[in-house]
Amino acid sequence: MPEQPSEAAMQKMRNFVQKYCEKSGTTTHPDPECAEGVILGLAANVDSIGRPLCPCRFYPDKNEEIKNRTWICACDDMQIYKYCHCLLFVTKEGLPITEHLPEDHEGRQMYGVVKDPTPEKGRVLRAKAEEREIERKERPS
Repeated sequence: MPEQPSEAAMQKMRNFVQKYCEKSGTTTHPDPECAEGVILGLAANVDSIGRPLCPCRFYPDKNEEIKNRTWICACDDMQIYKYCHCLLFVTKEGLPITEHLPEDHEGRQMYGVVKDPTPEKGRVLRAKAEEREIERKERPS
């Protein structure tokens, strides 16, 4: 069994998640075990590689991946589209926001269009959507 993350990393990530929910107009998943599992993974990555790399993805080399920044929480997809692959930042019903995603994005295919209940919040990198789509197609990760 892997070693548990430090309490300091867990607290850091819980604080980040709370503040990011307020900032983005989202909530954590209504199933506390789901949210806690993602926070645990983020904290473990903070302890092991120094960055909250998204725990819901596979990386051949985590240290190489953090150089790209794409999957450091809050990831590019969250900051551009307000879409959280991990289901950490979601609507009160526990669904990821898909309204701002490109039509061919896997999130739209899986969940349909889930409206953004707080469109005035979040998406600070929305202007980088075109750049992100190029990356998504050329460097799938």
